[in-house]
Amino acid sequence: MYEKIVIIGGEGNGSVIADAITDGYNRCCHTAQIFGFLNDRIAKGDSIGNYPVLGALADLPEFLAAGCHFIYTIYRIDGQEERIRLFRSLNIPHDRLFTFIHPLAYIAPSVKIGPGSVIMPQVSVSADAVIGECCLLMVNSTVGHNTIISDYCHLAAQSCLSSHVMLEEGVHIGLNATVRENLVLKKYSTLGMGSVLLHDLDEKEIRVGNPAKYLRQAL
Repeated sequence: MYEKIVIIGGEGNGSVIADAITDGYNRCCHTAQIFGFLNDRIAKGDSIGNYPVLGALADLPEFLAAGCHFIYTIYRIDGQEERIRLFRSLNIPHDRLFTFIHPLAYIAPSVKIGPGSVIMPQVSVSADAVIGECCLLMVNSTVGHNTIISDYCHLAAQSCLSSHVMLEEGVHIGLNATVRENLVLKKYSTLGMGSVLLHDLDEKEIRVGNPAKYLRQAL
């Protein structure tokens, strides 16, 4: 019996994660298969990539009852706090959140990973790092030793966190961005793509550039 995985989200994070899970299944590394998507903007019966849309978020209790497991993939720079509240309102038990680690990722034996998190191919997570609940670490992202990533954080492709970094809830690190060691990035803050962060980030603050400079506050 294989695990039936339902992805909450759509094209973008959702579709690339779905294909990565399918790739892991095809490599015989796990027994989970994508059952389909829950999406409030695409009609039931339509598809996202090669996978069916099963219904809207309001239909989630039906799939809980059917024994499905879930991955949450709806992350944006603006409105992140609201999206996290929406996910929490779904009341998915922790043991029904699917944690996915692609077989081509490197995870040090001392790393701790929370339920519902996704570790994509070529990710490297070093010793004594902690990854919270429902985090997305996209392809080729790097996490240094003793770094703590709190719940609902998103590391875009090729981003790099040095050692002893602290990401609070809902932080977004953009494509190919770099964070130096011993920094704190507070709730819902964002580092833009290609940026180099040399100082702490305040709550909902967005910085961009090399070195990163203040752009605006997230909504």
